[in-house]
Amino acid sequence: MMNNNIAESISRCQKCQQVKAEHQHPTGLLQPLPIPEWKWKVLSMDLITGLPTTAKQHYSIMVVVYKLTKAAHLIPVKSTHKTLPIF
Repeated sequence: MMNNNIAESISRCQKCQQVKAEHQHPTGLLQPLPIPEWKWKVLSMDLITGLPTTAKQHYSIMVVVYKLTKAAHLIPVKSTHKTLPIF
């Protein structure tokens, strides 16, 4: 109860808000990511596991996203595969 009253009065006080210390590091300039030159040059992959089993006994999905076109491929796999399909 007392903490709520204190927090409420501080939030209403203009002087308290002006002298409040900033607890974050100053932000720097944004650094843009380099744009890939070709659509197959930069890609990201992820594996989603623990899904319901399909008729072909796949229970995982390998997700491949191409950075330039943002095209995604969802490939059903078994997470016990030693080698994943290459396309």
